[in-house]
Amino acid sequence: MRKTEQAVERCKTMSTLQKILGGKWKLEILYYIAFHDIRRFGALRRQLGEITESSLTKQLRELEADGFLVRHDFHEVPPRVEYTLTELGGSFMDVIAYMKTWGDTNLPENRHRSI
Repeated sequence: MRKTEQAVERCKTMSTLQKILGGKWKLEILYYIAFHDIRRFGALRRQLGEITESSLTKQLRELEADGFLVRHDFHEVPPRVEYTLTELGGSFMDVIAYMKTWGDTNLPENRHRSI
C-alpha cells in the first residue's frame, strides 16, 4: 500500500467534539448564554436573528442531550423556559472565550469589531 493510500486514524476526541458542537448555531448559543446572560428562547432567537424557531429548538435540544445545557421549565402561563449551562458546559467556556479572542485578533472581518 502506498503512503497516500494508508488510512490515517481519526482523532476520536476531535471527531466527538465536531459531532456535538458542529451545529451551525451551537457555539453562538453557548456564547450568549454564558457571556451575555441570555437564557430565554425568545431572547436567544432575537439575538441570533436569522435562526428559525425550529432550528433553535433543535440546537437547544441537542446541547441539552449532550450535557452542555439544562432546560428549566417554570410551568407558567404564558410558558417560561430558560436555559443554563451545566458543569460540563461551564467547563467549555474558557475554550469559547479563547476562540472569541483569537477570532477578534486574527479574522480580518472581525478586527475592530466586538460582538
